[in-house]
Amino acid sequence: MAVTAQMVKDLREMTGAGPLDCKKALEANDGDMNKSADYLREKGIAKAAKKLNAGRSMNEGLIESYLHFNKRLGVLVEINCETDFVANTDNFRNFCREIALHIANLKPQVVRREQLPAEQVEAERDLQRRRAIEEGKPEAMAAKIADGRMEKYFQEIVLMEQPWLKDDSKTIQKLLEETVTATGESIEIRRFACFALGEGNSSEAAE
Repeated sequence: MAVTAQMVKDLREMTGAGPLDCKKALEANDGDMNKSADYLREKGIAKAAKKLNAGRSMNEGLIESYLHFNKRLGVLVEINCETDFVANTDNFRNFCREIALHIANLKPQVVRREQLPAEQVEAERDLQRRRAIEEGKPEAMAAKIADGRMEKYFQEIVLMEQPWLKDDSKTIQKLLEETVTATGESIEIRRFACFALGEGNSSEAAE
């Protein structure tokens, strides 16, 4: 199918991608507009992943807050980016608000699984292994079952691995990658603290 200038224009308006990228996407997908848009989004997220691992300096950003209507629950989260220009964009600010709201509702313990204490992880893995044995599974199989259940455990308590509050088809990691794609800069959720009235000390993710 021949790709027309109008098709390229329409796809640019849908995705914000450059004209050459739009033309290549349309050619690769036989002019199908929706498939081409998906193609570009996937390509953009791949680029975002490279930016996330590029060792860029992220000294700008925002400290976002969330306070529940009854003022008994609050969240502070620090999210960094590369420039104050991006820090002031609607995309970045909306992302920060969404993360603060998500943390208030799903109460993760840490940003990334590497921040969990090793003894906590091993205790949970041992618990899951013993449960599998109690269910009648052989020792060798129980260890594999425990590893599989640990993934679910991480999804429950690690922010980056939790399904997003507003769309559980994507994780917070995926939401972050999409925001990196939209802003064109590296972004990092650095740390957060939750405060619940009467629950003692705040819970803060390690840097």
